[in-house]
Amino acid sequence: MTIRRGTTSIVGRSAVAVASAAALLAVLGACSTDTTNTGSSSTTTTVAPTTTLTTTPAEAVITDAQKQQLCTDLEAQLSNWRVQGPTLGRGGLNILVQTWAAQSGVINLQVVQNRAIVDEITTETCSDVRDEAIRSLDIPDLASGLVGF
Repeated sequence: MTIRRGTTSIVGRSAVAVASAAALLAVLGACSTDTTNTGSSSTTTTVAPTTTLTTTPAEAVITDAQKQQLCTDLEAQLSNWRVQGPTLGRGGLNILVQTWAAQSGVINLQVVQNRAIVDEITTETCSDVRDEAIRSLDIPDLASGLVGF
């Protein structure tokens, strides 16, 4: 079977439909409120939905090996960022930090809560690499180059 230009496969449309339905459910779930009318009065009580999150504490320790991995990853990208320039390089910084942080849910949570932690780690572990990254990306610090955290 060949797909003509301008047509979408059933699988593609199904994936879009499933993604759209999931997004709609997420929006509806986030916006829902519980309105309860007891019948004894004419007032309506709106109760905010309660959510219990089980997360690892943000104070969990980032190991020396994880810190060194961030430095190694940054150092490996420096020459690319010099060639690509600050605009493309900043996107690369985001991808690099997101990948590093995603390897451990604890680190990811810490970076989301405090982007400056990337600067703290690199200042402590590899200040020369940090300085070169800041120079190559034309940013005042690594935290200011992170978007989406």
